[in-house]
Amino acid sequence: MPTVRLQISATPAHVRTARLVATAVARRSGVADSALDEIRLAVGEACSRAVSLHEEFAPHEMITVLLEDEGKFVVTVRDLGPVGTESRHTDPLEGFADLPGPDQFLATYSDRMPTGFGLAVIGSLVDDVEIRAAGDGPGTLVRMTWPIGTALT
Repeated sequence: MPTVRLQISATPAHVRTARLVATAVARRSGVADSALDEIRLAVGEACSRAVSLHEEFAPHEMITVLLEDEGKFVVTVRDLGPVGTESRHTDPLEGFADLPGPDQFLATYSDRMPTGFGLAVIGSLVDDVEIRAAGDGPGTLVRMTWPIGTALT
């Protein structure tokens, strides 16, 4: 059973709320301080991915974030986008052929980052991550797990 169930609209501003809640629950659950930045970043990436998919496929539906702390800290982000769809940016290199330079990169291309890029970032941050179809309807589950009470190395 989730300790916290958070539902956010498909608005980029709400990603920050999800990150703050996840970090607070992780801290309260006994996750090592050394993991809190990784949790904040990974939850932000998972929620940003969900927002991107919802903006295109389910703009009026809520994104669900479940936080559990029974034996380990688990964050599950569920989107309602079609399974196997990585938003309208299907080519991971789309929009990157003529980059203006590192100073203008984020300002110019942040709204065009493919959602699969976020999954790669999550995979680099989280040792225990599972990405799968929701199974009980449309959407994808991104499930990330961290140990409770042990420092990361």
